[in-house]
Amino acid sequence: MGKNRLTAAILAFSFLCLPLAGCSTEERPGPEEAVASLADGLSRLDVTGNEFAGSTVEAVNGMLEYVVSGMKIKPSVTVSEIDEVSADEAVATLKYVWDVNASMEDYTYETTVTLERGKDTGWQTRFRSTTVHPDLLPWQRLVRKASPPTRADILGTGGSVLMRHWPVWRVVLDKSVLGGNEYAASVYYLCLFLGLDADALTAKVQAAGPDEFVEVTTVRQDKVSPSFDTEIATIPGADALPERRVLGPSPGFAADLLGTVGPATDEMAADGLLAPGDLTGLSGLQREYDSQLRGSDAVTVRVLNADNAPSPPLFEAPAEPGLALETTLDLRIQSQADALLSDTPGASLVAVQPSTGNVLAVANSSGGEGTQAALLGEYSLGSSFLPVTELARLRAGAAGGTEEPGIPADADLAAAAQSLGLGTAEGLGTPAFYGGVPDGGVPDGGAEQTAAADVPGTVLASPFAVAAVAASVGRGDRVSPVLVLNPQARQDSGDGETEPPRPPTAPRRCSPTRRNSCSRFCALMWPANVPRRSWRSWHMSPANLSWPRQARRGPAVRSPTTPGWRPSRAISPSPSSCPAAPLTQWP
Repeated sequence: MGKNRLTAAILAFSFLCLPLAGCSTEERPGPEEAVASLADGLSRLDVTGNEFAGSTVEAVNGMLEYVVSGMKIKPSVTVSEIDEVSADEAVATLKYVWDVNASMEDYTYETTVTLERGKDTGWQTRFRSTTVHPDLLPWQRLVRKASPPTRADILGTGGSVLMRHWPVWRVVLDKSVLGGNEYAASVYYLCLFLGLDADALTAKVQAAGPDEFVEVTTVRQDKVSPSFDTEIATIPGADALPERRVLGPSPGFAADLLGTVGPATDEMAADGLLAPGDLTGLSGLQREYDSQLRGSDAVTVRVLNADNAPSPPLFEAPAEPGLALETTLDLRIQSQADALLSDTPGASLVAVQPSTGNVLAVANSSGGEGTQAALLGEYSLGSSFLPVTELARLRAGAAGGTEEPGIPADADLAAAAQSLGLGTAEGLGTPAFYGGVPDGGVPDGGAEQTAAADVPGTVLASPFAVAAVAASVGRGDRVSPVLVLNPQARQDSGDGETEPPRPPTAPRRCSPTRRNSCSRFCALMWPANVPRRSWRSWHMSPANLSWPRQARRGPAVRSPTTPGWRPSRAISPSPSSCPAAPLTQWP
């Protein structure tokens, strides 16, 4: 009887264990979550949070860093398939996509990785070199070699070159080969030969360490003699190193607008489109249209073994040259604008051709510290708002210079402002502040008070917006300024939607009935060195109506420093300094 009771207990225990075991198997997680986490970690090149069979996270991260160190970019890894070989083993297929350059072609392949169920029922990855690439053996690594094409030019009117990838000489001074009593002589002869500031270079050399290279200057190779490097080498410690750099026709030429080019920083390379050190636009139009100007590199991916011997190419992509950026800037007028503001702190200048709307120059004084005040500055208009007020009054039936009718309504002012292009954002091709009448209208005192600049901040505009208004006045119709003629690649640079290029509009003349009004408006937009008195007594003066008629045929230039602008440290360009030319001489 005891034997029968023991047998029954054993059978009951066996039957109870079967459903419990089956229930435990169903609750054990599958490998899907572990594989997804692995793919995410490989994409970030940091597999922290995953479990590995026979290794640690630190060791795997170190191996991963070595294996892809030559790629200098991060891959995009996704899971293609998971095959559960058994209850405790699975094989996952991973798809790698390397965005090796700016072209549409990527380096893609698939590889497999084995996962094992751990003791705590979690899945562990058996990481191998083949987890990164199927042909990769231990102690081998992937290497990407990129050869960038020559960066495309930024062009101005008539195909003039505003910025180009020029071959240059980078002049340096090696202090490690000089004695302490030789610095002064080398600095003296370098400044004499290159026309540099001796005091500035002396201070730079003295501040550098005893074994450092001191950057002296950079000169274009086409601007110096063919034996320039040999001549520089005769100066003790000096050397001329050949390089290529993107430069304008002269130092500081439209610098804030065109921008600069240099090596990409780690932050810029964080999105994976660039590698640290890649040549890219850092500011201005060079950065805004970087993808168009840069093109795509010629790329080769190989495997290097422990002796750095390369394998045959695993992947090759040819270079695709960039596309030149066409602008409306006039080389001569832009140079004159830069020279005009070189000794005028805090000033900006914009020149717009009334007949076409082409922006011929955008300049800022050297004290702007890289800010694009000419296009983006926000200034209180003050008396410069009077053209809008006068247009609204004329539309209401007032004769020029009379007191009737009274101050225009806000709706009339807004309509007049829009007619002159104030607050009308159109296809310039680069960000700009167009200004405009505020939604709440002009407060207490209306347009007259705003014109007297007694209500700061009421109506804001940039120098560019006021130049557009002046161009509209000069033409007798609203002018829509344009700067970039082929902005179709701007969307690729992540700066908003693309606007199609607009052909230049045909010139239009003022009708006889509107010519006097246009002349008065032009005079209002050019109050150079005018005393602060009644605006009517000034703008109606015959002396002030003589040259604005001629100015209508020239570019509308505006500095934000005439009375009513803030800050007001500079002087507006006078008729003699205005870079005007007959319309027939402009392209």
